[in-house]
Amino acid sequence: MQPLITALHERGHPVHVIDGLRRNQRPVAEMAEQVAGFLEAEDLSDVILVAHSKGGLAGKLVMTGRAAGRVRSMLAIATPFGGSRYARMIPVRTLRAFSPDDPSIVGLARQLDVNTRIVSIYAHFDPHIPEGSELAGAKNVRLDTGGHFRILAHPRVLAELAVLAG
Repeated sequence: MQPLITALHERGHPVHVIDGLRRNQRPVAEMAEQVAGFLEAEDLSDVILVAHSKGGLAGKLVMTGRAAGRVRSMLAIATPFGGSRYARMIPVRTLRAFSPDDPSIVGLARQLDVNTRIVSIYAHFDPHIPEGSELAGAKNVRLDTGGHFRILAHPRVLAELAVLAG
């Protein structure tokens, strides 16, 4: 996320990093609750969420929850909006929650109203999310590259962020 943080900071935008999220090892609902609490505690509004992978699911949950009115939009990078078929094979509970038929994935998929405020950007090939990250109703940007992490520094990701930030 560092290239994105630097780009926003250089353009004069305030950047808030929520340290408690760290490596995204907590359930999506807990992460969303922490973000919503942070937005309220800091009295932030007109916020652009920038999220990678699981963080995009938490961001969408924030956009549909109690802090929804504080969020203008979200740039979601390599987010498994439809889940990942690999999740069924992983023995870790927090990663199994990315199964396409998990209630949290299905529930978020039903929340269509916020999708128009989301830019979902993802690689042509993502070894973690073979289904891709396309989100109905969102602006979907499919990069002609591969990877789940390396796209964070892709120039197009920075360009989409610049458009959102204005």
